[in-house]
Amino acid sequence: MAVRMKGCYLVKPAEPTWNGFQSLSEWDQTGLITHVPSIYLYRPSQKWSTVADITNTLTQSLSRALVHFYPLAGRLRCLPGGRLELNCNAEGVLFTEVEFDSELDALGDLSPSSESCHHLAPVVDYTRPIHELPLLVIQLTRFSCGGIGLGLAISQAVVDGPSAMHFFSEWAGLARGEQLKTTPLLDRKCLRAGDLPLGSPCFNHVEFDSPPILVGQSNCNEERTKETTVAMLRVTKEQLKKLKRIANDGRDSKTTRPYTRYEMLAGHVWRCACKARKHSKEQATALAISVDVRNRIEPRIPISYLGNASFDVTANSSSEDLVSKPLSFAANKIRETVEKVTNDYIWSSIEYLKNQKDLVKFRDLQYCTFNEGPFSGNPNLSVVSWLRLPLYGLDFGWGNEVCMTHSCDIDGDVFLRSDPSCKDDGSLVVAICLQVQHMDSFKKHFYSDIGRLFDDMDLKGLS
Repeated sequence: MAVRMKGCYLVKPAEPTWNGFQSLSEWDQTGLITHVPSIYLYRPSQKWSTVADITNTLTQSLSRALVHFYPLAGRLRCLPGGRLELNCNAEGVLFTEVEFDSELDALGDLSPSSESCHHLAPVVDYTRPIHELPLLVIQLTRFSCGGIGLGLAISQAVVDGPSAMHFFSEWAGLARGEQLKTTPLLDRKCLRAGDLPLGSPCFNHVEFDSPPILVGQSNCNEERTKETTVAMLRVTKEQLKKLKRIANDGRDSKTTRPYTRYEMLAGHVWRCACKARKHSKEQATALAISVDVRNRIEPRIPISYLGNASFDVTANSSSEDLVSKPLSFAANKIRETVEKVTNDYIWSSIEYLKNQKDLVKFRDLQYCTFNEGPFSGNPNLSVVSWLRLPLYGLDFGWGNEVCMTHSCDIDGDVFLRSDPSCKDDGSLVVAICLQVQHMDSFKKHFYSDIGRLFDDMDLKGLS
C-alpha cells in the first residue's frame, strides 16, 4: 500500500484567544502524555466536488472550533517536580494530508492492530521535546475511489473521553454550518488545579501503588517485549442475558441490586484472562477501572468540562479466587471498587496527589517510560467502558462514517463499546489486546464459559 504525503501545516484559532499558562489538575498530571487515536472512514459524497472542498471545510471549521476550545491549540511544558503546565499559546493543531493508491473497500481488516489502521492514524513524534508536541494531530487520508479517512489523535494529558467527544461533535457541527451547541468549561479550578494542598488525605489510595507483577519476576520489562494481538469480540444480547443470569446466581435480590453490564462483563473478561494466562495460584492481579466523577463529585462537574474528570481505581484479587469462585465474586470485586469512589474519596485522592513532591513516579507506575507508553498487561487488565460515549455519527456535512475504529495495542487493554453494525439490537463489542500466546485460549474461555456455565445453571435448576 503506497502512502504519499500531500501536505502538513498548523491550524490555529480563527480569532485571538487568551494567551498564558494554565495549571493542570492532579488527574491530568498523572495521565498519559501520549495521544489516543481514533479513525473515521467516509464514502465519496456528492457534497464535495474537489479535494480542496473537503480540506477547506475541515480546516476552516476546526479553526473556528479552536476559538472556543483554545487549550487544544496550545502545548505542554514540564515544571520542577514532574508536574505539567498548559501553555495556551495558540500554536495550533497539526493537520496532515496523505493519499493512498487503493480504494476504501480494499482496506480489508481494520482491527486496531492492523497495518491499514496504523497507516490511517496520525503519527506523533515522541522523540521531540514535550513543549513542541501538538495536543491534537489530524490526518486526512484520500483514497483512489474518492472516499476519505479522518484520523484524530488527542493528548490524554488534557482531555478524557467525554471531553474529546464533546470537542469532535462541536467541530463537526460547525463544519455542517451550525452554531456551537455547548460552550466548554475551561476552568480546571473545579478540580483545584494549581492550588496548594489543604491537608492530609482521608483514605488509603491503593490505586497509586505499583500494580502486581508476575510471581518470580522483579519488573514488567520482559512482559512488555512479548508480541501482542487484538481481538474484536461481539457479545450478543442473548449472551449478555446469559452472563446476567450467571453473575446474579445466588445473589440476595432483597439486599443487593443486579450487576450492571460493566460489572458482569468486565468480571467475565478478568476471569477468562486469568485462565488464558495460566497464572499460578498465588498470583495477584489487578483490574483498572476508569470512573467518570462528573456526577459523583460535589459540586458536580458539567459534561462540558474540558479536562480529565475520570478517575482510575483498581480492583484486586488473586487469580485463584477469580478462577475458582463464581462470576459474582469478580463482579462484586468490581462493584466494591467503583462504589468507594464517593465525593470524599475523590477529594481525598486529589489531596493525596497534591501532597506529592514528584508526580513523575505516578506516571511511571502505569506507563514505565514516556516513549514506551502504557502497560497494564500480564497479570493485570484495564477495562474501559465506551458504552455511553457518542462515538458514532460524526457528520461533517457529508453524512455519517461507514466505519469507526480506534487504537488498542497494549497488552491488557480492553474497551467495551456498542456495535453500530447490529442496528441497536443490544450487542456489544469487546476490543482486547493480549499477548499472542494467550489470545486463542482467552477467546475459547470467553465464549465457551458462557455456554458451559449457563448449562450448569440450568441443570442446577432441574435437580
